[in-house]
Amino acid sequence: MSPGEQPAPPLLVVLEHAGDEGPGLIAEVAASSDVNLRRLGTADPLPRLGSMSALLVMGGPQSVYSGEPRLRAEVALLHEAVTQGLPVLGICLGAQLLAAACGAAVRPGEQGQELGLGTVALTAPARDDPVFAGCGAVLPALHWHADTFELPPGSCHLASSGLYPNQGFRLGRAYGFQFHLEVDAPLLAAWSPRLSLPSDSRDWLRETEPVRRRVLANWLDQALDAVP
Repeated sequence: MSPGEQPAPPLLVVLEHAGDEGPGLIAEVAASSDVNLRRLGTADPLPRLGSMSALLVMGGPQSVYSGEPRLRAEVALLHEAVTQGLPVLGICLGAQLLAAACGAAVRPGEQGQELGLGTVALTAPARDDPVFAGCGAVLPALHWHADTFELPPGSCHLASSGLYPNQGFRLGRAYGFQFHLEVDAPLLAAWSPRLSLPSDSRDWLRETEPVRRRVLANWLDQALDAVP
């Protein structure tokens, strides 16, 4: 870098698996933190780890155990990312891919689908984790999954729900959230017909946004702390 030249802003790469499962609030948080966002779909080549500051892996209708070549490639990328200490956040399918990358089993959930507006209970270690600072013991979340995962060996258990105990984990700089905190108004509008959300879901969205945004901002702050 020449004298006086400004460093490039951090780059958050987002891997998406469905057209209506984008980063939502995370994109707003990134913009307010002067972080560049690069959104990649399943038709795009996977990025090189050295090209990004952090990696965000979104949800989708696919199953980790389907054997799809793209998902196998994402698992390999995530394994490399965790090994190299790159900050990662996996959401829903992204959390399942991350769990698989860290050596854990992913399978259909015995309790069936977990859908709709709800909560997750944070574990004692989560309440001491800087990503969940100031959030209390219970976190509002939207659920939309039928698969579940075992906790990866050596990981820290972060969250549970009444149906599925493994809702969140941390391993090094990688976090996996089975639940959705990123929901904003466009995502809610796109998902509502399929989830049969209650009529007051917009009120829920507005009332819970501050705490959900805080968690996502805390994660991004932690991720940026790792940027040289």
